[in-house]
Parts: sequence; structure tokens; C-alpha cells
Amino acid sequence: MRKNFYCILLSFSLVSCYTYQVKKQANPKADNKQASKMSSGNNAPAQTKNPNADSQNLNLQQVSAPVNVQEKLSPNKNVRIEADGKTYKVIVDRWESDSLVAHPVHNPKKILKFHKNQINAERIAEKRFSQPIADIITVAAYAGAGVLIWSLLN
Repeated sequence: MRKNFYCILLSFSLVSCYTYQVKKQANPKADNKQASKMSSGNNAPAQTKNPNADSQNLNLQQVSAPVNVQEKLSPNKNVRIEADGKTYKVIVDRWESDSLVAHPVHNPKKILKFHKNQINAERIAEKRFSQPIADIITVAAYAGAGVLIWSLLN
């Protein structure tokens, strides 16, 4: 029983509420078309009006605008990037012309440089707080405390 308790306690201490999440790019053309469809007074499905409109809408969503890597990677951001087929968790230091200067998350002395063409712009993920994970950890902690109190009373 004691080993299991220590294993559970250790696993909760290793869990983090922060995750790396890729920002979804908004497509203004697709958003405008969807807003105009919703604002029309007709509640009929879009497929009965024009079946080609849906296929055009899907094509617009698949073709996204080119992403500017320098805008996504501003200084002091904690990000996960993919460069030359490898994944790096880095903190952005600065941009020197077309090169990103960064350091690994747990090693500030090591300097990494990437050219903006090496970085996969669609796979840039920012470190963010994840509310669902925090809720799961909270519920699990309350359940563990309840089980501990119940076991002490019995």
C-alpha cells in the first residue's frame, strides 16, 4: 500500500498543466463566407442552395495563407519548433537578419541558430496553460485525499 501511494504521489508531481499547442490559423475569406451564410434569413441547409459552395469552402480552408515565422517567434517565447526534421523546445532570444537565435529550455548557456527556411512554420507550438489538464489533476488530488481520509477512518 505504501509503495503504491509513493508511486501515485510521484506521478502527480511529474505532471504539468502546461502543454505545447499549435495555434490554428484563421482564414478570413472562409470566415466571411460562413458569416454571410449565417446572416441570411433562410434556415435551409447550404447543400440544397449550392452544392459547389461547400467544395469551394473546403478548398479555401485547405489552402492557408503563408505564415510569417518571424511574427510567430517573438523574443522570450517558450516554443517547440521543428527544424531539419528534429524537434526542439527552445526559448527565443532574438532574430539576427533571417536567423533565429535561441537556447534550449533547460540549458541557457547553449546557443542554437536556425535559418527561417529551416523552421517548419506549421509546426510551431507555444507553451500554454491547459485548463482541462489542471481540472483532471485537481479532481484526482481530491479523490486521493478522500481515499486517504476514508482509509484512515477504517
